[in-house]
Amino acid sequence: LLPPPGAAEFSPSLDSDFTFTLPAGRKECFYQPMRKEASLELEYQVLDGAGLDVDFHLLSPKGETLVFDERKSDGVHTVETEDGDYMFCFDNTFSTISEKVIFFELILDNMGEDDQDEEDWKKYVTGTDLLDMKLEDILESINSVKARLSKSVQIQTLLRAFEARDRNIQESNFDRVNFWSMVNLGVMVVVSAVQVYMLKSLFEDKRKSRT
Repeated sequence: LLPPPGAAEFSPSLDSDFTFTLPAGRKECFYQPMRKEASLELEYQVLDGAGLDVDFHLLSPKGETLVFDERKSDGVHTVETEDGDYMFCFDNTFSTISEKVIFFELILDNMGEDDQDEEDWKKYVTGTDLLDMKLEDILESINSVKARLSKSVQIQTLLRAFEARDRNIQESNFDRVNFWSMVNLGVMVVVSAVQVYMLKSLFEDKRKSRT
């Protein structure tokens, strides 16, 4: 599967997140190289835009559709991967006016980096027989801390996305409240002016007009 022109590529890191603006009537695609027997988790959210919805497609290296979400505001999908480039697209072609602000995060597991980290540690650690804690115990503790830190970063990123989405909704509601408040104020002024005019016309001395 060849990536389309203008597609973006992410380096094979464990965690990547991205926020971009998808114009009305446009479709944007990205691709992620994966290894066999690895895991790809993708979460997306529509942060701003009318309807807060978008179409989402996830395709395998063979071009097969693995996931298709139609007019969704968010989604979380996990797939077991094979060697090749996985493509995922966000489609806003159904909207002719409103652009969308989209956040998505990639979490990659079993990408083969842990074995390399263990080999790096073995280069620098010698004389483990003199230590009460084995190298495997040290690596296990470090991996546990690393996993907890990665989870904390993921949660913080999601909380920032939720906060941005809620802020956009509140700002949109604030603008609508201000607009309709001004409309109501204008209607009240017009109604008051009409009432004053009608009352004055009722109490006018019509005998003056006859003379």
